Amino acid sequence: MSKKVVLISGGAGFLGSHLCDWFIGHGFKVIAVDNLITGSLRNVAHLKANKDFKFLKQDVSKPFKVEGVVHYVMHFASPASPVDYMKHPIATMLVGSYGTHNLLEIARLKKAVFLMASTSEVYGDPLVHPQKEAYWGNVNPNGPRSIYDEAKRYAEAAIFAYKRVYKMDVKVVRIFNTYGPRMQIKDGRVVPNFIDQILNNQPLTVYGKGTQTRSFCYVVDLVDGITKLLLSKISGPVNIGNPREFTILEFAELIRKKYNPKAKIIYQPLPQDDPKQRCPDISLARKELGWEPKINLEEGISHTMNWFARN
Repeated sequence: MSKKVVLISGGAGFLGSHLCDWFIGHGFKVIAVDNLITGSLRNVAHLKANKDFKFLKQDVSKPFKVEGVVHYVMHFASPASPVDYMKHPIATMLVGSYGTHNLLEIARLKKAVFLMASTSEVYGDPLVHPQKEAYWGNVNPNGPRSIYDEAKRYAEAAIFAYKRVYKMDVKVVRIFNTYGPRMQIKDGRVVPNFIDQILNNQPLTVYGKGTQTRSFCYVVDLVDGITKLLLSKISGPVNIGNPREFTILEFAELIRKKYNPKAKIIYQPLPQDDPKQRCPDISLARKELGWEPKINLEEGISHTMNWFARN
């Protein structure tokens, strides 16, 4: 039998490149598409010589064609960190709107399964905790984070419109805070921030009082959940994340105790619209996908710290 083909937009990014690895490792052919505004060819350099891997430099916000059969289309193209999407606000909105439409059209014409990476940011600064998929969210539609939040909310609406109109097989995964090798050290999220500060013997920066909470999912667990959803019979949306919740101050103390007990903690003002609580209810993923995370934060941070130290 010929190998199945998966197209991954954002394939040279943090999550996209790990998905490329998974699919190549499981006998698929991969077409990675990326315009490299936040992705890096370094993330897929080890796949360059593989006959089952193809890289296409392309902005998916502009129409493009893919030759041959495609069985799965996975839309992971988008700036994802606050530093990146505030630096590229228009590109972020376009990849969530035009990019989603263009990739849906490819999937429709190829009769492919379509999966998009949505985000816990669709819940905004939630008034419900933990967040279930049925929660509609509390999003500021024109605040500084809205460019990312609303791009993803629009994309979800477009995907389910295609499902209703064209009877397409679509999937939406809502990703909660994820970390691991290949993140950008200066991307503004808390895990690479703390690692950068530890490696450079700097104080750990906590915003506000550090009482805001996050749940951290290691990238290997996340990829496992995403691929289970892709190959399942459900559309979602489905939360994929780690339900173990930490305050940012607790996380800073964990990092300091493990890597540099002498490190100071300094406090900066809390950014506008920064969510006070963020934790997934993963009941649906457990029931429908048989999925839950396996790698605890201490182990995942060790892997991630070692990768950053080497690179």
